[in-house]
Amino acid sequence: MTGRHRWAVVLATALLTLTACTSAPKSTEQVTATPTPTPTATPTPAPVPTWPLTGVPAEDLQGRPAIAVKVENTAMARPQTGLGDADVVWEEMVEGGITRFNAVFHSTLPEVVGPVRSLRPMDAGIVAPLGGPQVVSGGQPMFLDSVHAQGVQLISNDAGDAGFFRSPDRRAPHNLYGRLADLLPQAAATEPPPEQFAFAADGEEPTAVRIGEPASALRLRFPQTAPGWSWDPASGRWLRDENGTASTTVDGEVLDARNVVVMRVQIVASAGLDQAGNAVPETVMTGTGEALVASGGHTVAATWTKPSVTDPVTLTTADGGVVELAPGATWVELVPADRGGVEVQR
Repeated sequence: MTGRHRWAVVLATALLTLTACTSAPKSTEQVTATPTPTPTATPTPAPVPTWPLTGVPAEDLQGRPAIAVKVENTAMARPQTGLGDADVVWEEMVEGGITRFNAVFHSTLPEVVGPVRSLRPMDAGIVAPLGGPQVVSGGQPMFLDSVHAQGVQLISNDAGDAGFFRSPDRRAPHNLYGRLADLLPQAAATEPPPEQFAFAADGEEPTAVRIGEPASALRLRFPQTAPGWSWDPASGRWLRDENGTASTTVDGEVLDARNVVVMRVQIVASAGLDQAGNAVPETVMTGTGEALVASGGHTVAATWTKPSVTDPVTLTTADGGVVELAPGATWVELVPADRGGVEVQR
């Protein structure tokens, strides 16, 4: 090898060595990937508890039972006390073709209710599904026995139960009243009543508004009385009258309801007799029949069904859907199918 070639080789080797010495070392640091955060699930809000007989949200739901009170509905008994606070009021035909109320209290307990009157055999079908007591002045022994046989507890003035008083402002028998603060502690039941009707959920319309027709008034007909209900858009309630005269409480407030349920019912002669020797009428509280439901200024035709005395009433539409009422108080009108009627004014 010539000297020139030897020096070229030496120089190339030196350059390679220098390059290797000055090259940047490879990094040994590991890159850790940032994990994708797991989305936090939005918790489902707990359902707001509601009063079972009105469907109204309950900020302080009480564990007390419902208590039903028989209330007179004659000219001598009006204006009544406490009816405006009832969750549900049932109007039933009694002897002579007049009517009487069975008022059910749960979400609101007025101080006084009355005038309190006697039991009728159909009251078992109203109270037995609630599980609470029935407050009465008394009643014929056969009626008391038949209702008691359905598991209904009776709180009766004639039996000497506490909580009743006579008002000096009226004549007997239209002057018997009850104090709920004294009557309710006598209840054997301690559980709240089960829901008796279905109610529209918050923000949803009741069935009558969704699929029914607008209505301004309902005119009902019993043999000896003609109550009515007029829609009041300002308050969003139906206002009650008796034969065209506004029905008021003792405080002067017009009786109202969010819902009016008219049930066409069969009336039969019971085994009991009135003071004139006539058979006491009994409303048949089981089976099925035509109904009309009024909510939100609308009405919808329905069918009512009640398989047994202890079952609540179920209301369904023509397609079989369950009727949902507007949250609030409900009046149920048990209108005789053969000697009563209902007219809807549009």
